[in-house]
Amino acid sequence: MGLVFLWFGALKLFPATSPAEGVAVRAAMKLTFGLMQPDTVRMSLALCELAIGIGLTTGFLLRPALAAFFAHMTGVFSALFVLPGEMWQSDSVVPTMEGQYIIKNVVLVAACLTVAADELSRPRTRRGFAFGKSRPL
Repeated sequence: MGLVFLWFGALKLFPATSPAEGVAVRAAMKLTFGLMQPDTVRMSLALCELAIGIGLTTGFLLRPALAAFFAHMTGVFSALFVLPGEMWQSDSVVPTMEGQYIIKNVVLVAACLTVAADELSRPRTRRGFAFGKSRPL
């Protein structure tokens, strides 16, 4: 999952390379009432996805990465509602290709729920300075 986020985040660093860039930027622009410039939105999404990818891949700051992931997914799924003309075929429950691209993220949510459940079942530890010793919080 982390590698997927690293890959898709990296694509958004370069204009017009991500197939999801257009719909992501349009949805975010609507959600922010147009207060952000499209390039700022794209770069913010790229950096967010890269940070989530690093957290999921390395486990470093995993809990904040998971929180960012679920917040990000809320934004992703909101596109189904804020851009209905692009997400659904003419007043039906049949998604367009863009809608399908978003709906498939249910799989990533399920996977991250599993990671989150595992992470939350572990006792939190604080790293000590002496040779990486851990102690419970």
